[in-house]
Amino acid sequence: MESVARSQPTARADAAAPKDATLIYRQSRWTRLTHWLWAISLFFMLLSGLQIFNARPQLYIGKESGFGYNNTVFAIGAENTATGPRGYTEIFGKRFDTTGVLGWSGPPGQETSRAFPSWATIPSYYDLGTARVVHFFFAWGLTTTLVVWLVASLINGHLRRDLAPRIDDLRRLPRDIVDHAKLKFHHTREYNTLQKMAYGGVLFVLLPLMIITGLAMSPSMNSVLPFLNDLLGGRQTARTIHFAVMLLLVAFFIIHILMIIAAGPINELRSIITGWYRTDPPAHGDERPERSA
Repeated sequence: MESVARSQPTARADAAAPKDATLIYRQSRWTRLTHWLWAISLFFMLLSGLQIFNARPQLYIGKESGFGYNNTVFAIGAENTATGPRGYTEIFGKRFDTTGVLGWSGPPGQETSRAFPSWATIPSYYDLGTARVVHFFFAWGLTTTLVVWLVASLINGHLRRDLAPRIDDLRRLPRDIVDHAKLKFHHTREYNTLQKMAYGGVLFVLLPLMIITGLAMSPSMNSVLPFLNDLLGGRQTARTIHFAVMLLLVAFFIIHILMIIAAGPINELRSIITGWYRTDPPAHGDERPERSA
C-alpha cells in the first residue's frame, strides 16, 4: 500500500528539508516500515496460501462438504479427455478450460495435476506442512502489525484526521473518479477521496475479514472462539470468504501498482522508501500544498 499513516515532519526532517517547496517529507519511518511489513507478509501469505489450497482445490458454502453434498461453488482440477489430460476451473457449475495454468500445468512433457502451478506457490513442490508454517508465521506478523498500527492511529488521531472521509471528500468523489479515469493526478499533501475509500476498505474490511475467517478455519481456535464458525455460516463458508478476500486483495494490489506507474513511479517509490514526495507547484503563491497522490 501507499502511505496509510500520517507523516508529521520532525525537527530533524525540517532541518534537512530542501529549499524546493514542492518536495515535502510525506511518509514517516513508521509509515514506511508498516507498509513494507504488510507487503512482505501478504506476499508470503498469498503464495503459501495457494499451496494450502492445492491440498483441497474446492470451495463450498455451508458447514459441511463431501460427496453427499451439492454445495461446491468453485473448483480447480484435471480430467482425462480424448485429447489427453486437461485442466479446468469451475465456477458455480460453469466449467472453463485452464490447461497450462490451473488444474494441469508444468514443463512440456512433465505436466502434473495441481490447482495452482508450481511457480505460484511456496514451496514450489507439494509440501503442505511447510506451507502452513510459512502461512501462519506471516499471518501472525501481519495481525500484530495491524493491531499496533490501529492502536497508534487511534491515539495520534491519524484515523480521524487523514483516513475518515469528510463531507467535502464525498462531494469531490465524482470529480476524483473522472480525473483517475483520465489518468489526471493531483500530487498534494492530503489523500483524495478514492485513496481514503480504498485504504479504508483494505485496512478496516478486507484485512480484518481475512484474519477473522482464518481464525474460524483453525481447529485450535474452536475452543477459544466457538461462535466464529456459526457467525460465518460454517468452516467451509469461512474458507470460501477467505479465498474471495484474497482475490480482492490481489485486485487491489494490481490497481495500486497501475496507479503508481500512472502517477509517476519514481516520485511514489521515493516517497515510500525515503519519505520525500514531490507535490504539485503551489497555486496562487501558497507555500504548503495539500496532501494526496
